Amino acid sequence: MGRVSKLSRSVSGKVVLVTGAGSGMGEATAYVFSDEGARVAAVDQNRESVERVVSAISAAGNTAKAWACDVSDRGAVDHMVESVVAEFGGLDILVNNAGISAALPLESAEYDAAWARVLAVNLTAMTHTIRAALPHLRKSQSPRIINIASTEGLGATAGNSPYTAAKHGVVGLTRSLALELGREGITVNCICPGPIRTGMTEPIPEEMKERYARQRTALRRYGLPEEVAQMTLSFALPAASFLTGVAVPVDGGLTIRRA
Repeated sequence: MGRVSKLSRSVSGKVVLVTGAGSGMGEATAYVFSDEGARVAAVDQNRESVERVVSAISAAGNTAKAWACDVSDRGAVDHMVESVVAEFGGLDILVNNAGISAALPLESAEYDAAWARVLAVNLTAMTHTIRAALPHLRKSQSPRIINIASTEGLGATAGNSPYTAAKHGVVGLTRSLALELGREGITVNCICPGPIRTGMTEPIPEEMKERYARQRTALRRYGLPEEVAQMTLSFALPAASFLTGVAVPVDGGLTIRRA
């Protein structure tokens, strides 16, 4: 048997753009990639939050720069991506993590506004960043797009239809673009986090979190943002060159209990 070809498991020197990097899973993703030697473009609508993250990365001796950007604004995204490329000289990895939540019933007076905003940030914004990034990803030796969806993109809960619809859209977008961009060697994958300890879940009382985790997940606990970030890193590796179009739950076994 011949020698197995050696595929790189390093992102050192790669340029990664992470949206929603000011908190939660995006913040953890920025830390994980920077610790692995990647140069991180940290993007968030909240300038103070994302600058705090970049300061922590710089203090650890790693490379990052902050950009404040509303990813639902196509023009702002185009400008931000061009600025990232001018700063770092290219782009190898795009992590679409930015997202908001809105749980409300269909007949709520605020439903139309919530629907429009959630779809704009959680789904349409991903098309903005991908379209802006594509000319630069095409120049990379290992171009990667990783979209962060949710287990809501694989199932559903009542009273959460804007968020659920958006996350199903992210899964569909991922699969369609994997087919469209595969001929160029660009991989497109999706992560579907389950119950994770982030700002979105912080308002849930601890007792309710523990009860839900015991009843619904195989591992009987909430996950940590860095556990999602590590899966994101795995998708971004040059060695992950034959993996595309998948939606992987990082959910402690939540979705297998739904089966």
